[in-house]
Amino acid sequence: MIRFSPIPTETVRAYQSGAPDANGQTPERQIATGAGNPCRHCLRTIPEGAEMLVLAHRPFPNAQPYAEIGPIFLCADACEAGGGAALPEILASPDYILRGYGSDNRIVYGTGAVVPTAQIPTEATARLSDPRVAYLHIRSARNNCFQCRIDPA
Repeated sequence: MIRFSPIPTETVRAYQSGAPDANGQTPERQIATGAGNPCRHCLRTIPEGAEMLVLAHRPFPNAQPYAEIGPIFLCADACEAGGGAALPEILASPDYILRGYGSDNRIVYGTGAVVPTAQIPTEATARLSDPRVAYLHIRSARNNCFQCRIDPA
């Protein structure tokens, strides 16, 4: 069993309150276009016309060579954390990068691949059966942007 996990609520609330992002900058406020603006907290598409945040995020507990920083979108207003066993709404592209990380938060080589979206649950379950893999990231296959994390349920 797997669980799709959003960015933690306490991290999101800090960004929504104007806390600096991973680059030390205040999150930018923009208006969502209604397509291509996935919130990494509620795991839904930010509705067209809604205010959103654009910021640099590092989905790792601390800086180290494998701790990638990249752009993400968040709802500007408080939203409820998404996640669970079902494929999140934000995963609407045909495929994504699926990559495993160890308990040391470093890439487990040999676990990364571009995976068709419908196959993510099966592929994630297989990768999490490897004792070296503590969790997975789902990233955009086109831009490498962090989407969400997958943990063992």
